[in-house]
This record gives sequence, C-alpha cells and structure tokens, in this order.
Amino acid sequence: MTIWEMLAVFVAGISAGTINTIVGSGTLITFPVLLATGLPPVTATVSNALGLIPGSVSGAIGYRAELAGQSRRVLRLSVAALIGGLTGATLLLVLPSTAFETIVPVLVTIALALVILQPRLTRAVQARRRRRGTSARSDGGPLLFAGLLLASVYGGYFTAAQGIIYLSLMGMLLDDSLQRLNAVKNVLAAVVNSIAALYFLFVAHFDWTAVVLIAVGSALGGQLGAKVGRRLPPVALRALIVAVGAVAIAQLLIRRYG
Repeated sequence: MTIWEMLAVFVAGISAGTINTIVGSGTLITFPVLLATGLPPVTATVSNALGLIPGSVSGAIGYRAELAGQSRRVLRLSVAALIGGLTGATLLLVLPSTAFETIVPVLVTIALALVILQPRLTRAVQARRRRRGTSARSDGGPLLFAGLLLASVYGGYFTAAQGIIYLSLMGMLLDDSLQRLNAVKNVLAAVVNSIAALYFLFVAHFDWTAVVLIAVGSALGGQLGAKVGRRLPPVALRALIVAVGAVAIAQLLIRRYG
C-alpha cells in the first residue's frame, strides 16, 4: 500500500467503527476501500473481519451501562451469533463471492421496514399480551434465537448491514429500549467478527497492514460511536438506522447491478 492508501484505510476504519457502534453497516465503508487498494475480495473480507474486532469490542465497552442486567440474554443470544458466524465464515470460502448479493438488499429492506414499524408493532404485541395475560420472554424465545442465528450466518459471510438486521429482530421480539438493544447488538457483532476471524486465521490469507490499520481506526471509532449513539433519542436513532440502511441498499444494488 502507498501512504495515501494506508491513510484511506485508517480513516475508513474510524468511520466503520463509529457507524457500526451506532447502527451497523460499517463494512460498506471499509470493504470498497480495501478493494480499491487492490486486495482480492476474499482477502479484503477476511482482513476486514479481523480488523473490525477491536471496534466491536470498543463499542460494546462504550455501551456497558446499557448492558447492565442483560447478561443472561446476551449469553443466550451469543450462542446463536457464535454458531451462525462460524457457519457464515465457512460458506465464504465455499460459495462464490456473489452468493448473497441478490438476497441481501431484500433482507435489509425488510429489516428497515421492521425498524420503522417497530413502535406500532410493539404496541400491538403488548396489547395482545395484556388480553391474554402473558408477558414477553426476556430472551425473545426460540424465534429470536433462530432469526439471529440466520442473521449471524450472513454476518460471518459479509457483515454489511448485519447490525440493522439484528436491531429489527430484537426490536420485534424483545420488550426493551432501542439503546439497550443496540448495546446487545454490539456484543453480538463482536462475537460474529471474532469467531469468523479466528476461523479465517487457519484457512485464509490476510493483509496484515490492512488489519492493523482497520483495527486501530475501528477501536477509536467504537468509542466515538458510543459517545454519540448513547445520546441520541429513540426517534433520532431510528431515523439514523433507516438512513444508513437506505444507503446500504443503494450501494449493494449498485455493486450487484451497476
């Protein structure tokens, strides 16, 4: 890499760490930059996955106050993230690089629709529970576990917009604030990135310059994202999720059909 390419990767790492902590989809920043430096797609993907781990951990630490009282929930859902992330990482080395490109924009569109409709759907679900005299499960039950497992398969494969899918699923099935769910999302993203990168260490080739630059940048960005994200009111956070998701869909479609 030239000095300017290294600077671009570092800045992309900061940006990705920031946006991943607040919303997700930071890979849509780092991945094109890595490709522009001349890295092959698979090398760029695995280097990106390893480099973003410090950012995910940094973001989770920044949201530690919102994680209070959620240890059992996080542990249970992390199992889904672990299994799904390992499966997705395996598929990356088996399937063609375009395998998920057609379905991903559809998944993200559905996720955004759920994020937008979440307050109304949550009220409807709560009213139904009151009529039946039941309460929400603190861990979301088998449906959330299965949904996060599938989302983590995709996350282990590519990760772009993974956080938005997590938030939409948890927002539908957990009775909690968006900020607390965002804190859980950051932990799950860290689990997926970590297990995928650990697997890649044994079977794939990394560009270690890219890894280090993204790692340092994303760690800084994770702290910045936590400071900004935790101050956003629910409406603003939801609007940001939708805006980032719309950009993600546009970029994915351009890559697929442009």
